[in-house]
Amino acid sequence: MGIKSKSLLICGFVYVVAFVAAFITCSYLLHLSQWVMILCGHLIATIVVYLASFIYKNSSFYDPFWSVLPIPIVFYIAFWPVSKNLDHEKIILFLIPILFWGIRLTFNWVRRWEGLNDEDFRYVDLKSLKFSKLIDLFGIHIYPTLQVNLSLLPTYYALSISTNTSNIWLYLASLFTFIAVILELISDNQLWKFKKDNSNINKFIDTGLWKFSRHPNYLGEVLFWWGIFFMLLSVDNSYWFLFICPLSMNLMFSLITCSMMDKRSLEKREGFKEYMSKTNQLIIWPFKTKNLQPKI
Repeated sequence: MGIKSKSLLICGFVYVVAFVAAFITCSYLLHLSQWVMILCGHLIATIVVYLASFIYKNSSFYDPFWSVLPIPIVFYIAFWPVSKNLDHEKIILFLIPILFWGIRLTFNWVRRWEGLNDEDFRYVDLKSLKFSKLIDLFGIHIYPTLQVNLSLLPTYYALSISTNTSNIWLYLASLFTFIAVILELISDNQLWKFKKDNSNINKFIDTGLWKFSRHPNYLGEVLFWWGIFFMLLSVDNSYWFLFICPLSMNLMFSLITCSMMDKRSLEKREGFKEYMSKTNQLIIWPFKTKNLQPKI
């Protein structure tokens, strides 16, 4: 058995343990509100994955957590709603783009991850800082879990609380969310093919969608979370204030994730500074616009 296959088996086992731990936790918290119970289970599962990351000294154990755990969460709130109202049409319109997103993103991680000897450079850099163990637990594991949990909140209000039915706007919002995942898929496939070519080592991709955006894959991810909010809004606009959910995700990618990627490329890839001056951070547009991003 190769190192990648063995690593995936270990990771899969850890996730099964994490899911069981979350399930047991939730079974003892049924007296709490549904979302508080889900949050507690989500955090317990995160701790399990963190322990595996700590034991194997590889925080990339956490990477698929981003796309794997939301699936059972959404299924739970959809089919066991607080309102006791099962609207199968509404459920399907939510589940189609969310399932597509989760499966696609997880598959992309599986094909990209080389195994226990492969750790995301961002985690390596963060853990090289002072208080590395605290950064590993709270910055690499807990914070992203809280961010995903917050960004999933619109699904809770749309599927578990609201009794409003589907409408044409929900169909359009669901389509928007699905297209966002397609954008992410196309971008990641273009990047995958580029990296598979050994002649591109230490080079950066500036073709396809990447000609007009430095991070079109992250744009697709951000739009996906906005799409989830739009689906809620189309069902019940009284929850308009939850725009803070996708906005916080948007800011995380703009101010942290994309900036870390750009900084590394500036240090390692010749010509990236010029490319950066001509392209937008996220928005796909042939002309450079002002980006909401810190100076690097």
